[in-house]
Amino acid sequence: ISAADLWAFASCVATEVMGGPKIAFRAGRDDIPDPTGCVEEGRLPDADKGSDHLRSVFGRMGFSDKDIVVLSGAHTVGRCHGDRSGFEGAWTEAPLQWDNAYFKNILSKNYAAETTAAGNPQYRNADSDIIALETDLALTTDPEFKKYTEEFANDAEAFNKAYAETYQKLQELGWGSKGLTEIAW
Repeated sequence: ISAADLWAFASCVATEVMGGPKIAFRAGRDDIPDPTGCVEEGRLPDADKGSDHLRSVFGRMGFSDKDIVVLSGAHTVGRCHGDRSGFEGAWTEAPLQWDNAYFKNILSKNYAAETTAAGNPQYRNADSDIIALETDLALTTDPEFKKYTEEFANDAEAFNKAYAETYQKLQELGWGSKGLTEIAW
């Protein structure tokens, strides 16, 4: 098992420990000996852009609109750190608990535009101090994204099932079934 496998597996375990779904895991990734072998920047979406940008970034990796929405649902845990991303705040009131609150929040809460200390645009809910980014709000304004956002806001089990499948697909991107071995856990 490589260091890359350990990081990938740790994300699966962390998701489940926080209350999320069990994600199937296959090992066999190679470690990159130096940074020159890493993928180029720009594989993640710019948080200050909308639905077309999300489709451009994820579509080239083979992800559907539903996949994009379900992966965005990972914002149900964690937070932005201004010193790392230039954005600041958590998406939910319980950022260490896995649930579908992210989808409920972006559909039901009002957000006011603000600019972070780093000069980045984001949105904040005054009542609960949670945030949304432009990419988050795109899930509520784009009709195709919105139908999945509503589905996952109303059905946590549907979100968990879709997340487990899509996150495994993300982790195995570029590997497929070549050289990866199912690990029972």
